[in-house]
Amino acid sequence: MENVIEARASVRSVGVTPRKARLVIDLVRGKSVEEAEAILKNVNKAACPIVLKLVHSAASNAVNNHGMNKDKLYIKEIYADEGIKMKRYMPRAKGRASGLVRRTSHINVVVAER
Repeated sequence: MENVIEARASVRSVGVTPRKARLVIDLVRGKSVEEAEAILKNVNKAACPIVLKLVHSAASNAVNNHGMNKDKLYIKEIYADEGIKMKRYMPRAKGRASGLVRRTSHINVVVAER
């Protein structure tokens, strides 16, 4: 049987813009899972709870599905892609309306054993 060396988790169409998600993601790329979870618990950004849950999910997948050691896990790959854009309108003065674009993200994380 082939030895699996990485585990994945992803979340799609999450309501945070990719640019804001990347600010948080860049803080934890390449770090160990324990260190990444500690960083994400102490950073005050809207994307932090989402990324924290995703890292925890990837680590759980590695331990439960592939039998990896949680203490040796690190974030091998993490990225945020652009999701769907929802177009909305906001009322303005004199009966006009202006456009809004509500952006979403697809966030993916890959953990591996060191």
